[in-house]
Amino acid sequence: MKIVVTGGSGKVGRAVLRELLEHDHEVLNVDRTPPAASAPQAPFLPADLTDYGQTLEALSGAELMSGVEAVVHLAAIPSPTHATPDVVFSTNIRSTHTVFSAAVRLGLRRVVWASSETTLGTPFRQPPDYTPVDEHHPLRPESSYALSKVLGEEMARQFSRWSGVPFIGLRFSNVMERADYEEFPSWWDDPRIRSWNLWSYVDESHAGQSVLGALGADLQGAHAFIIAAPDTVMRRPSRELMAEVYPGVAVADRVAEHGTLLDIEGARAAIGYAPAFSWRELY
Repeated sequence: MKIVVTGGSGKVGRAVLRELLEHDHEVLNVDRTPPAASAPQAPFLPADLTDYGQTLEALSGAELMSGVEAVVHLAAIPSPTHATPDVVFSTNIRSTHTVFSAAVRLGLRRVVWASSETTLGTPFRQPPDYTPVDEHHPLRPESSYALSKVLGEEMARQFSRWSGVPFIGLRFSNVMERADYEEFPSWWDDPRIRSWNLWSYVDESHAGQSVLGALGADLQGAHAFIIAAPDTVMRRPSRELMAEVYPGVAVADRVAEHGTLLDIEGARAAIGYAPAFSWRELY
């Protein structure tokens, strides 16, 4: 396929570019920031995606790639702490709307985009209703960033309804590059340090694999799937962690000893998500 990746210079973007290029897709990286020299080599187009005109030109491939078929929208202010709440919300909502609108106007075949685990309530101000938390759990955004993702999912549903274009949102957990695993041992003595997202993470390779699967899945309409690693960041068993930090919250029998408490079975079934790498291979 011919695919535009917005935010291809970022952490998730680099992993996605690498995965797509390894599978022989033709990719255009659209970002405000040029890629690092060590990043996967793909054509780069600078653009401000809060501007509809620039977004429309970018998703058409400009003069760098004709016949664009899909967009992977990853560009965003990546967390609630990277700017003021108003800037985070307005930037993310505006850029998501312009990308979705341009994709529909240009007749692209598919939109895959980065939603977030924060739609589910992380960091949790109140315990989850049950674990593993799945796509049926109530959405409880606790920041302007999380709210922008919840509203992005609603925009996806409406754009898909209007156009018939499939929109697939990926609710990424905390994305880790290999160097990030050096920090894991500092969390093991106190389970509360990482309880904010149920000790979940997702490896950069998993993120790339999930995008590849979403691009090829036989789906119509709008969907949002949780994307996490199959295990937690902790050495202690998942049930022990829940009993200490979230007593009284049910843990399903199917949760493995160190199994994730963010349910990835929906993504497994719908887009063939099959994360293999675990940080445990390094320690």
